Amino acid sequence: MYILGLNAFHGDSSACILKNGKLIAAAEEERFRRIKHWAGFPTESIKWCLTEAGISLNDLDHIAINQDIKVNLGKKLIYLITKHFDLKMIFHRFQHKKKRLSIKNYLLESFPKMDFKGSVQSVEHHISHLSSAFHVSPFERAIVVSVDGFGDFASSAWGIGYGTKIEMKDKVYFPHSLGIFYQALTQFIGFKNYGDEYKVMGLAPYGKPTYLHKIRNIIRLKSNGKFELNLKYFRHHREHIHHEWENGSPYVGTLFSSELENLLGPSRNKDEELCQKYIDIAHSVQLVYEEAFFHLLNYLHKKYKIDSLAIAGGCAMNSVANGKVHLKTPFKKIYVQAAAGDAGGAIGAALITWYRFGNNKEIKKKNFHDHAYWGPSFTDNYINNLLQSNKIRINQENCSVEYFPDISTITKNIAQEITRGKVVGWFQGKMEWGPRALGNRSIICDPRRSDMKDILNLKIKRRESFRPFAPSILRESVSEWFEQNHDVPFMMQVFQINKDKRSKIPAVTHIDGSGRLQTVDKKNNPIYYSLISEYKNLTGVPILLNTSFNENEPVVCKPEEALETFLRTKMDILVMGNWMVKRK
Repeated sequence: MYILGLNAFHGDSSACILKNGKLIAAAEEERFRRIKHWAGFPTESIKWCLTEAGISLNDLDHIAINQDIKVNLGKKLIYLITKHFDLKMIFHRFQHKKKRLSIKNYLLESFPKMDFKGSVQSVEHHISHLSSAFHVSPFERAIVVSVDGFGDFASSAWGIGYGTKIEMKDKVYFPHSLGIFYQALTQFIGFKNYGDEYKVMGLAPYGKPTYLHKIRNIIRLKSNGKFELNLKYFRHHREHIHHEWENGSPYVGTLFSSELENLLGPSRNKDEELCQKYIDIAHSVQLVYEEAFFHLLNYLHKKYKIDSLAIAGGCAMNSVANGKVHLKTPFKKIYVQAAAGDAGGAIGAALITWYRFGNNKEIKKKNFHDHAYWGPSFTDNYINNLLQSNKIRINQENCSVEYFPDISTITKNIAQEITRGKVVGWFQGKMEWGPRALGNRSIICDPRRSDMKDILNLKIKRRESFRPFAPSILRESVSEWFEQNHDVPFMMQVFQINKDKRSKIPAVTHIDGSGRLQTVDKKNNPIYYSLISEYKNLTGVPILLNTSFNENEPVVCKPEEALETFLRTKMDILVMGNWMVKRK
């Protein structure tokens, strides 16, 4: 049985394919379209997934999409009847939902020579999130939480996962949303692009809780673990907010009302200086988000008395809060999947469909995702042909090209280059699923150099100086370097670095002494593990600085994009498979 899972007509559009309940391919559309968070129908991801599976559209049994407009109808009607609403807002929402019903029409346009004869399965947005967290987790029983902006008229949902089943327990409905709270304040601070919330998270440690008492006015915590927005500070519940979800970069209009400026003062324009006021607001926003998040988690643990927790939804990308779950709640085990946001809903929708129709109900036990390498890969022969066809350009950049017959020689060579301060583009194996570069589409540097952040931003990244770079660490060395000792394979949790180690790795130590670590084990990425091990042999440090292989664009997918990024920036070395391109 083949099932195609989709996140479509929304930011981070994506596709995946299950074969008999097991994931065999997954990718976000942005990697093929080269537009960050690309929204629309994920045609290119679908094409690649079908090719990877070796099948055509005709061979699919089901297509699952992570939305079902039929759910929560009662809540929608009550809201429309009892609240003042903008007819324009309702019309636009209806038109957008209507598009999502025409999957077969989109398939016909995109694949005119193929005939899809299977069924289209609509899966509730938050059920998709819960499945994407629990069904690929190592847990046989867990509390499962989805915290998001909105999907199918709800912003948050939680339940109990056991075996292959998820029992939904409760939800927070429109218009209340932790995701909207964080997104609106992100806009207020001057970060207007879709997906900019991570900038607030990176900025927060530089601030003080000066605005904490005011920010607390924006969201109220309830005795049942839930939360409510103070709606006078928002527009989304009463006005049409302009947004773009079709064939390009997603856009969401201003979510906050003028009352927020009455509370906090004028909002910041995106080109305005980032003064201490907005830094302090960022700090306070992160604290209030954490208060609401841990309020919910502590209530759920007290009620259900289960020590394992699986998290998904857009807010599950808040790695700072995730890293404090062990400290601020009684949960002993936490799992956050690699694509916790809406992209990951494609996997959840596909898995829910498998459990509806599949024969092997025990596949859950075999479907643990302890790695995120589900994307395209390329052979050394493919890379060689690319380098040959670009020989003139490579020579013009005064670069040499060398082939290494075995990977161990490469890792030893590159480890030495890293100790000399070289910036290395590292392109290996299958592309990562989710937003984080995890050692296959990464830029690698020496974490011991205090000037490495400036070097990276000067040579390649050209991003805000307050944003941290992440440490990739050998799994067995975590307890020696970090205050917590847990598996974090997807870079989804931030932990405090041990105080006696912070001065040894300044390039990956944030201002508050933390690091958003990625734990690396030999089983799931032997090549990257070997590189870090060789570096450790030279320096005694089992850590490399790891940042995404890109320059203000989506993470590179193909060797062509890796080479292009290398040639147009001041990167020192590019490694693709067994090939090395090096500036002389």
